[in-house]
Amino acid sequence: MAEQLKPTTMVKVMGPSGCALTYKIRDFLHRSDVPFEWVEFTSDEQARLEAGAEHLHDSRLPVCIFPDGTRLERPTIRQITEKLGWFRDPSRSEYDLAIYGAGPAGLSAAVYGSSEGLKTVLIERSAIGGQAGSSSKIENYLGFPDGISGAEMAERARKQACRFGTEILLAREGVRGEFPPGKGVGYLADGTKIVARATICSTGVDYARLGLPNEDRFQGVGLFYGAGASEASLTKDAHVFVVGGGNSAGQAAMHFSPFASRVSIVIRGGCLKKTLSQYLVDRIQSTPNVEVIPQTEVTGLDGDRCLREITLTSRKTGEERKVKTDWLFVCIGGVPHTQWAADLGIVRDAAGYLVTGPDLVHGGRPPATWPLNREPYYLETSMPGLFAAGDVRHGSVKRCASAVGEGAMAVTLVHRYLANG
Repeated sequence: MAEQLKPTTMVKVMGPSGCALTYKIRDFLHRSDVPFEWVEFTSDEQARLEAGAEHLHDSRLPVCIFPDGTRLERPTIRQITEKLGWFRDPSRSEYDLAIYGAGPAGLSAAVYGSSEGLKTVLIERSAIGGQAGSSSKIENYLGFPDGISGAEMAERARKQACRFGTEILLAREGVRGEFPPGKGVGYLADGTKIVARATICSTGVDYARLGLPNEDRFQGVGLFYGAGASEASLTKDAHVFVVGGGNSAGQAAMHFSPFASRVSIVIRGGCLKKTLSQYLVDRIQSTPNVEVIPQTEVTGLDGDRCLREITLTSRKTGEERKVKTDWLFVCIGGVPHTQWAADLGIVRDAAGYLVTGPDLVHGGRPPATWPLNREPYYLETSMPGLFAAGDVRHGSVKRCASAVGEGAMAVTLVHRYLANG
């Protein structure tokens, strides 16, 4: 992501509402801190006049127009990444450090690794910033008394990492790994091979799902996972529902409140005080159009091309009620993407998180598969030279600041590993 290729004018995104791909594009651009203009088509005539499409639901929509006039019809995220000049191939046959996942932990590791002289590559399957990059505003991060958006924080960290020489590979996903002695070999989905002397896994978690019928059908067309910051201005005068009682849900609700007529936070528990930072509890309580619906679950989804209705069920009485809405944002935690580790026999906990350091040692002994005389370093997994940082790690504190700290700490342990094995 060379600085000179950062767009100076807006990317124009045109298409109909109720299109999952359109949402995916808007979300990617927003999280990547790329300015864009959204033009919503509401008629066949508008689609013909502005995009040359035959009708509102033409298979060539959405269309993206770039600052140099380039037009892409129904583009993939990789095509957009290529057009922005951000897609690149590895420049080295081997690196000192490979980092998978460019959330706060991965970005921190990249800054510290490259600034301390390690030849560092950072691989990210989607947008820089991870889930934190989708946050509308982080207000409790040290040094930002007025708060900072997740996208801006991620962009600043990206610039730091690039300035120190980190090589960033975007729109690339690791699918499997091998760990011959003294090396880590990662294979990406497109067949690219990354070889490094040490590896940090900071892939975070995938958004947890509700587990309901029709969930796939409405994803991106009324049902969204995460804070959905790119969609806030589109919720004008709507009734928005946010599921979840954590900080990401609270931040999302406050971000929607200036636009939506009403924001309802649906939680399984009795109140927010046990799961939400106090500053957000105070903010929610003082915002007239934000309400909390306690001891309730979303148990049904219905609609046509888009979500139109949800079913709310009381956990206390079992009573069901149907509510009209076009906007449902799910912020109920996540699930680690670590099947690749299970395939290699790397120790995970029951929920799939990577187990590291002291948690691997039982009765004074590391796992039977551990090949070295020493015990695993604090953030090291059961595979020597493979470290875990941030939300993907068993026992991690699910906070941006702690992820940044773990990324920095992981690099210190990488140095120890490279020096002593």
